[in-house]
Amino acid sequence: MLRGGKALLVLGLLLLLQLTVDPNHYVSRVLLLSCFSVMLAVSLNIINGYAGQFSIGHAGFYAVGAYTGASLSHFGREWMEASLGLASFPAWLADSAVLLAAVVAGSVAAAVAGFIVGLPSLRLRGDYLAIATLGFGELIRVIFINIDRVGGARGFSIAPINSIFWIGLFTVGIVWLSRNLLNSRQGRALQALRDDETAASVLGINITSYKVMAFVLSAAMAGCAGALYAHFDGYLQPDSFNFIRSIEIIIMVVLGGLGSTTGAVIAAVVLTVLPETLREFADYRMVIYSALLVICMLVRPQGLLGTSEFSWASLRSRGKETGGGLA
Repeated sequence: MLRGGKALLVLGLLLLLQLTVDPNHYVSRVLLLSCFSVMLAVSLNIINGYAGQFSIGHAGFYAVGAYTGASLSHFGREWMEASLGLASFPAWLADSAVLLAAVVAGSVAAAVAGFIVGLPSLRLRGDYLAIATLGFGELIRVIFINIDRVGGARGFSIAPINSIFWIGLFTVGIVWLSRNLLNSRQGRALQALRDDETAASVLGINITSYKVMAFVLSAAMAGCAGALYAHFDGYLQPDSFNFIRSIEIIIMVVLGGLGSTTGAVIAAVVLTVLPETLREFADYRMVIYSALLVICMLVRPQGLLGTSEFSWASLRSRGKETGGGLA
């Protein structure tokens, strides 16, 4: 009952934001960009944090989802309107149907890419796997640069959709899914794989399937974020998905704490909002930003939360323990 109440509260709040907030307002835009960062950081945390693999090409999955979703929306909207009768629907409902179709297509395409990239992880580890995933990310970017059908190097423009509700809902859903995965049998198997592959194999854990599963699930989440981003911004440019974007996502995961979903969420929001709050310092803002990152790593080398998770239940239990001790 309580979980259902929380879900209704989240849905009501997101619907209120959809109806009252201008997505083009500066503050709204920064917060929505934070949602994309959260989805990307949480998804990469499944590979790097839960499974202990080292992927640095996550922007490639993001790009696959973005371009696939944008292509479906741009080239397939007329077909969907004709075959599904969307033209007779209210504009917001038709837009939502197109957006959801784009998200599904982007997630599936990215999952397929994750499966293809996950296969080499069966033989590669550490630096070698990192190089392979880096090559994949750059390969995807170069491919889109050379496809004129989706704009090539000029960029790809589509009709934007006001999707505050869906961006917020998928952000909450991805975080919820990641937290539940951590506490599931599959999540414990991934953590065992991270700690010691040989011991995990001896215990009967299928190393092959779990490694590939981590890449597929993580890539699908990144593809979902990419499809939503394409419709939020209305413009895609291949260089937005370059190596630097992958490094930014890795920084979020490491700063939050490898294996901590809550830490990834906090770090993603902070690292997205922080450069904007430092804009008043003009030329020095990136120097300050970099210095703060170095300080954080020196003070908390294990990340903001390490491998722990934040929850209201734990806070309440600590409060009771503290209260009991004081009494």
